[in-house]
Amino acid sequence: MQKEYEIWLDGEYYPRSESKISMLDRGFKLSDLVYDTLRTFDGKVYRLDDHMERFERSLNYVRIDPGISINKIADLILEVVEHNEPLRSAKQDDYMISPIITRGVGYRLKDVDTKPSISIFIDPIDFNFYSLMHLEGAHGVISKARSFSSEQLDPKVKHFSRLSYVMADIEATDVDPQAFPIMLDMEGNISESVGSNVMIVKDGTIKTPKDTAILQGVSRKAVIETALALGIDVVEEDLQPYDLYTSDEAFFTSTPFCLIPISKIDKRQITDQVPGPITTQLLAAWSESIGLDIVDQTMKLGNKKN
Repeated sequence: MQKEYEIWLDGEYYPRSESKISMLDRGFKLSDLVYDTLRTFDGKVYRLDDHMERFERSLNYVRIDPGISINKIADLILEVVEHNEPLRSAKQDDYMISPIITRGVGYRLKDVDTKPSISIFIDPIDFNFYSLMHLEGAHGVISKARSFSSEQLDPKVKHFSRLSYVMADIEATDVDPQAFPIMLDMEGNISESVGSNVMIVKDGTIKTPKDTAILQGVSRKAVIETALALGIDVVEEDLQPYDLYTSDEAFFTSTPFCLIPISKIDKRQITDQVPGPITTQLLAAWSESIGLDIVDQTMKLGNKKN
């Protein structure tokens, strides 16, 4: 049996730790690529269609033609999952899986004379870290680094041009090494974290930033659909830091961890109950929909890796 997960790169399988891309590739040199990130639950890919729809929009926006259809990319993802299933099953694990497509080799656009590079990559989920967040709640830090405006680069595109997110992450870890940065848009409204969306609860209503200035997260979509099915109102509106500080509950949503509660913002305690009642309802309903207890899996696999 293979010793580590294997990724698919331009038609070949490679051990994850041995996969390589040319330093001449525009993805490496210029971040000229798009990607998406999915995850498995008990070895099954979650919301493949939603992710592929977003991935196709990203490819069209940056005008990268992968040379294969979006349905073929979806098939490749499922193929890579099946290829790695014996190892995953033996480990009783789950993981993130990402299609990544670069424009190819060439410094300037006119010089690009190769096919796009296509990879299906696997990343581990940090269950150990997320298990701590479920116990204590996450700490959010509002950063000075701002998210991209839609005039610069549409935030609905999932790309690697993310130095502003790195700077926000540095700011947050200066305050607390375990903290998540929370970025504002150019008007001072809450936008998103690094790789996750932010949502709050106030007076029984879930509030989330408008999707004009954020990545349209698949997990965010799942939360909205779950909340509406539970009869919980959801409002999309501009939110300021004040709204986070005075919320009844707040949480991050993202593919690897689904949903984790926030207990502190900028070192201010916003709630003593982690998770809060609506967060608890959402996690229970989400878990039921996939046939797997999200928090229980996180705690078990987190403890397993200690």
